Amino acid sequence: MQTPIKQTWDLEVIFPGGSQSPQFSEFLSLMEQETIKFIEQVKQVKSPATLEEASRLLPLITILQANMLRFREADSFTSCLMAGNVADKKAVQLNGRVKSSYADFLSALTLFDELLRGISDEIWQSLLNSDLLQGIGFVLDERRSLAQQKLPPEQESLINDLAVDGYHGWGDLYNTTVGRIRIPYEENGKVLQLSAGQAFNKLSNPDRTIRQSLFQQWESTWADQADFCADALNHIAGFRLQLYKRRGWDSVHQEPLAINRMSAETLGVMWEVIEQNKAIFVTYLQRKAKLLGLEKLAWSDVEAPLGQVNKVYSYEEGAQLISEQFRRFSPLMADFAEEAFDAGWIEVEDRSGKRPGGFCTSFPISEQTRIFMTYAGTASNVSTLAHELGHAYHQHVMNDLPGLTQDYAMNVAETASTFAEMIVSDAAVKQATDPVEKLALLEDKIQRAVAFFMNIHARFIFETNFYAERKKGLVSIERLNELMSEAQNQAYNNALSDDHPHFWAAKLHFYLTDVPFYNFPYTFGFLFSAGIYAVALREGAAFEERYIALLRDTGRMTTEQLAMKHLNVDLTKPEFWQSAVQVSVDDVKQFLELTEEA
Repeated sequence: MQTPIKQTWDLEVIFPGGSQSPQFSEFLSLMEQETIKFIEQVKQVKSPATLEEASRLLPLITILQANMLRFREADSFTSCLMAGNVADKKAVQLNGRVKSSYADFLSALTLFDELLRGISDEIWQSLLNSDLLQGIGFVLDERRSLAQQKLPPEQESLINDLAVDGYHGWGDLYNTTVGRIRIPYEENGKVLQLSAGQAFNKLSNPDRTIRQSLFQQWESTWADQADFCADALNHIAGFRLQLYKRRGWDSVHQEPLAINRMSAETLGVMWEVIEQNKAIFVTYLQRKAKLLGLEKLAWSDVEAPLGQVNKVYSYEEGAQLISEQFRRFSPLMADFAEEAFDAGWIEVEDRSGKRPGGFCTSFPISEQTRIFMTYAGTASNVSTLAHELGHAYHQHVMNDLPGLTQDYAMNVAETASTFAEMIVSDAAVKQATDPVEKLALLEDKIQRAVAFFMNIHARFIFETNFYAERKKGLVSIERLNELMSEAQNQAYNNALSDDHPHFWAAKLHFYLTDVPFYNFPYTFGFLFSAGIYAVALREGAAFEERYIALLRDTGRMTTEQLAMKHLNVDLTKPEFWQSAVQVSVDDVKQFLELTEEA
């Protein structure tokens, strides 16, 4: 028998006492004091006119990086507290305190960026050659360029201050709404009141009657909360649109593209190639419907398991599977995963009071990470666990880098996580000897491709269209439902018999104020990781050093530069994307061959 692994995370080694921690209170006070000190020092610096004057910014950069790490540490701690217990009101207050102080810090950063913008190009290039700026020049150059696209610093500072109780406040309201959700579910003759996270895990139940019944409850519950969600979504979008208008930004994609350090050309060609390949995935959905005895799949059938195989992996079995498969490609990644399991860095317990979804967050000062999810033993849960461990390993290999270069973009963050997920899911399919189990695992793998190519695409289409309408005024619940259904029908090529109109209310990602359009980075990461995985398959464990080098570069170059340097591919051309999509196309072809007699 395998030794049981603790299913709740250990936050005590970070700050003992949870939301009542005296140590965390002291840490926050220090963080706030250092922020004030940074603000005062930035205000004392005049716009540099010479190299000597510009060099006076160098000590500020050291303070800036130290403060950034403190804010990441504090934000990670409060995020963990709120996720693990949505009723922890003290944690919410602490999170508000962190956000308020961070708004002050952002205001100071705006002044700092204005100083960078005021340096002449000639002096700036000389400054970038200084020893202190070696390794962080890309990030500072990026900040200088972005500063030229923003409002005057006093206006940007005011925006940051108002965002705490306005912009971010609406995101907090959504989190409060989710924490109140309870969905009735009958099991063994008892009616349970499931949290949103627990209910979501059961939406892929192999019993279609249970699946459909729970999905109806899920839709109905979110419909009951739609007033609160619509208010939050409309005001989050309204804030962004007003800000973009004042800055003179024409496209709602400008901010997320900048955050992801990728071009609109790259994003456009990625979606074009996906669109060109959707026909075979529609064929897969049709074949799956036939296998389930249906004329057409409903929304609640898309992620339903196939066949009689519904293997439940104990947490220990899932951990062992992940560790073994990681070791085939990277012994160091396997060692890290085992440390995360043994040291209590992962929260997976299936209990009420947790928020839905999963995430990985980093404590850069403690040089640790924490992973959050609700584990029910499905193959999908194992994949999610591997996914989050991929995120954690990404941060792990960057812990010794300067703070500014640890801030990597979402799309490459999703690359590391999806690569880890791909290692585990692909190995499971290849190693399965039972035909029924092999088919079920292959289908589970294809489900994720469908999610990235269709579900995520629907989110992207919805948000793009929603923002276009929001420019004209508030968008009603009824219209939000219509936009969501239209986007799903377009993204799935009308392959489903129904849709999920309240998906806009149920999906946390639409309400994340720090990261607009948190959808296309997932698809990018999935496809970019497919390209990386192809190299890893050829090179095996020899790829480890090359992979670590790629991860360490993710915070100090654009996405296109990263791909060219480490894979020698041009992301603005369709060839790479087609080769990456082809990996999933080949999976579908194998699935269709295995089921052609159905």
